[in-house]
Amino acid sequence: MEMLESVKDDWDELSENYKLLEKANVQYLKKITELVSLQETCKKHISHQRYRIKTINKTINNIPDKTKAEEFKIKILKREKELEDIEQTLPRKSDRFTLKLILGDIDVSFLNKENKLKYKEDYENFKLICNGIAIILATILIYVPFRPLELFFIGFLIWYYCTISIRESILIVNGSRIKGWWRVHHLLSITSSGLFLIWPNNEPWALFRKQFICYTIYSGFIQYLQFKYQKGTIYRLKALGQMQNMDITLEGFQFWMWKGLAFLLPFLFIGYIFQLTNFVVLFQLSYHPQATWEISAIAGIFLIFFFGNTYTTIMVIPNKTKRKLMTQYKVFTGRIYDAVSDNTGTSKK
Repeated sequence: MEMLESVKDDWDELSENYKLLEKANVQYLKKITELVSLQETCKKHISHQRYRIKTINKTINNIPDKTKAEEFKIKILKREKELEDIEQTLPRKSDRFTLKLILGDIDVSFLNKENKLKYKEDYENFKLICNGIAIILATILIYVPFRPLELFFIGFLIWYYCTISIRESILIVNGSRIKGWWRVHHLLSITSSGLFLIWPNNEPWALFRKQFICYTIYSGFIQYLQFKYQKGTIYRLKALGQMQNMDITLEGFQFWMWKGLAFLLPFLFIGYIFQLTNFVVLFQLSYHPQATWEISAIAGIFLIFFFGNTYTTIMVIPNKTKRKLMTQYKVFTGRIYDAVSDNTGTSKK
């Protein structure tokens, strides 16, 4: 009987606690309804502000006093930035094709800054861990030519680039600034990894295998360097108010890297030359008797990587440095191309 009484007392106490839970839940649902209503009100006000700004902009162009007109234009630019900041605090459905295709038409925005920053940090850590894993696997493959491990490694690369593309789409919705080229770069990386996966285990693959693995190790090393050094620079520039909280580490070279990360440029250009070398070797292998269509397709992707990465990087380099660097780069690239072509021709003979 004592045990029964004890259970009854516990249950009664739990029931009283449940009433508090029900009451809190009712308040919670009420607040959600109020929150949704306020969100819609804010969206309407933002739309109204932008409509009126558009109208005012047209009127400003007809103002004779150009000084006053410029003052209003500055005010409008400031207001547009303020509207963007407010918009970042409101939920919005993804307008990214990748996210719509994979997740559907759902809200992927975070309502508070803490969750946004937490997701961004998780993204950064994910990239670092995956790069470390890729380097380790590729290093093992240099010394252990085990086909199942090769296929696992290539499958890992496909999964990594798919995941990165999805996460970056979510980050863009939440305010991160990522250049379009790097989004295209990751989609092409998914495609090239898929082509590597279906490339038959034949003589052309045996001839290119080691170069591909070495390229992967070098790329992983460069990305690791970039992520580690960029994080410190981004943190410093945020403190100075020169970057936003949702700015992330990226492949390639950005304009803000001149403030401490210019030493990475030679490493990046060596990587781009590596991509050009891959194209040349694959182009030569496409004439091999056992060549399959995947070789030409991957060669084309590496050529796109070379031109896209080089152009994107050069566009953020100051003009004086750009001219000097381009001259040296053209000479060096020409020498690499000639050396690879000569070696390939010799091996054919």
